[in-house]
Amino acid sequence: MEDYKNKQPDNVQACSNTAKITPLSEGKGKTGMLTRPQCAALRGLAILGIVLHNYCHWLSPIIKENEYTFSRHNVTQLIQVVQHPDLYFPLHLLSFFGHYGVPIFLFLSAYGLVRKYEMISPNLSEGGEKNQETSSKRRFHSLVEAWGGSFIYPHFLKLFKLMMVGFVAFTIVDSITPGTFHYQFGNVLAQLAMISNLFPHPDKVIWPGPYWFFGLMLQLYCVYRLLLYRRHWGFTVALIAICWLLQTGCQPDGETLNRLRYNFIGGVLPFGAGLLYARWERPWPSVALWTILILSSVAIVSFSINYQSWFWVPLFVCAFAVSGIRFLPQWLTDPLSWMGGISAALFVCHPITRKIFIPMSHRGDVYSGLLLYLIASVSIAWLFRALIKRISNPKL
Repeated sequence: MEDYKNKQPDNVQACSNTAKITPLSEGKGKTGMLTRPQCAALRGLAILGIVLHNYCHWLSPIIKENEYTFSRHNVTQLIQVVQHPDLYFPLHLLSFFGHYGVPIFLFLSAYGLVRKYEMISPNLSEGGEKNQETSSKRRFHSLVEAWGGSFIYPHFLKLFKLMMVGFVAFTIVDSITPGTFHYQFGNVLAQLAMISNLFPHPDKVIWPGPYWFFGLMLQLYCVYRLLLYRRHWGFTVALIAICWLLQTGCQPDGETLNRLRYNFIGGVLPFGAGLLYARWERPWPSVALWTILILSSVAIVSFSINYQSWFWVPLFVCAFAVSGIRFLPQWLTDPLSWMGGISAALFVCHPITRKIFIPMSHRGDVYSGLLLYLIASVSIAWLFRALIKRISNPKL
């Protein structure tokens, strides 16, 4: 991972390195496996959903999402809006469903990790029985190496570099615009260490709010390397089941569920799905892809209205995105792929432009503020990308 594309964290650059170790087609891959342009387009689609969602759900007339907790009131409002659309109907949908760009990123992250680190046969030394006798020692040394510098530490540095560029710029803008956040010393250090997710009431500690994702990704890197790397598929399925059971017993709108979903427990489902998909990926006929696309779209809507089924919506979102991306025309895939190329920079800079432009929408110019916010975010992300490309990895 030497160039900028490869210096991005795997959550936003999931498929960029796969061509170096597996043969990915450059074509559309309509009935085959994911191609690099399709992976980039998926990242572009995911980041657009996140960026638009993070603006729309701050507007008072717009319905709110069920992301960390489940509110029956939000579901009721969504049903009413669908039955009686108003001027802000697109914004309601973006607010309620846009946050599902996060599961797509988690899916692509796991997909990229498997393609990069597992598609090469492990280096086994000669020795037959001797190797079997020392397998436990090799496992121990592998874990030590993972913590010591070959995996988790380098990934922390990549996340840190990406986060710091946006965090510093945001705090400057936040300090000179109305509604300045009260930063506490310990919370700032926790954000820099990417452990704010572990604090009580993380939604009141992490600012800007979208930066909770950095802590989530760091946890998932650890989970992957220590628990799931080159392990039997049963480990992944068991972890998904355990995390699901931990959530089902919580109050739908309680703080316990909120804390769990701010951490890896809430993200294991799409992450594990991406991991298993990468290991078992096979060509699919068009009729199967269309069937998955239709069924998953129905499931996304129907599963969103019930608390227990709501936990599984991210899985269907990923299925919908992965199957649907193959049928997009090139005139849509190309701009989405370009957007995917700046997705990391767009993620870190969009809280900055939101803080600047959202007062315009609060004053009544809702769509004007949204359009200017999107234009400014994409433009600044283009510049941020060039800046991040020239910053060497920090040595901590």
